[in-house]
Formats: sequence, C-alpha cells, structure tokens
Amino acid sequence: MAKKRDSLVVASKVKAYIKGKKMMTSADALEALSEKVYCLLDKATERTKANRRSTVKPQDL
Repeated sequence: MAKKRDSLVVASKVKAYIKGKKMMTSADALEALSEKVYCLLDKATERTKANRRSTVKPQDL
C-alpha cells in the first residue's frame, strides 16, 4: 500500500476560491490538486538540476 502524501494545498483557501465562482468542491478534488502540485514541483526540481542550479525559479515552473 502506498503511503499517503501530505497535502500541499490549503483546503479552506481552495474551497473559498471555488465557492466564489459559485461552485462546490468534492472531497477528492483537493487530493487530486495536491498531486498536481507534487507533479509540478517534481518537474521544476528536475529542470533546476538540469540547469545546474539548486534554487527553483519561476521559469522552472
């Protein structure tokens, strides 16, 4: 069984943003969003390493 990762999103902020758009948030949407953030950060760190840097910059995202 895979270990569940910590969430990288602030649930209340995400829900408030979506509610402001007159929509509702499903329970599993927050987990999916957090996984997307993990993927984005993984790719950004790979790009950073490929450019021989140790600091993730906006262009890496």
